[in-house]
Amino acid sequence: MLKTIMIGTCISVQGTFVQVLNNGKVAVQVGSRVFEGTLVGS
Repeated sequence: MLKTIMIGTCISVQGTFVQVLNNGKVAVQVGSRVFEGTLVGS
């Protein structure tokens, strides 16, 4: 499932959902990299 997250004030990343982290952020995978940030939308 694709999710979009914000990793900065102006930078968004869209990737495959990995997990919801303990701090409330969401991890997504793009290729071999995993990014974490706040979920965009609901």
